[in-house]
Amino acid sequence: MFRHILPNAWAPLLVAFTLDIGGTILSASGLSFIGLGAEPGAAEWGKLVSDGRAFFPQKPWLVFYPGMAILVTTLGFNLLGDGLRDVVDPKNRR
Repeated sequence: MFRHILPNAWAPLLVAFTLDIGGTILSASGLSFIGLGAEPGAAEWGKLVSDGRAFFPQKPWLVFYPGMAILVTTLGFNLLGDGLRDVVDPKNRR
């Protein structure tokens, strides 16, 4: 079992885990944006974007920087998962 199943199972699990991190970040940010996130006073990216909406015409960077942090982090984890899939997928080995 350890010789046949685990070498073929760990790579897809690792890739799925890294790809799911991006979705989890987006879900947590979306929930905190609508007010269903962590306790009040906690700094979350969705809450920062939500709070910055009121000041968007005067200070657009209050929305821009947390939004870019969400984008860059999610994109980074998705690219990491895609790269890991290319490297460790047993079906791509020659």
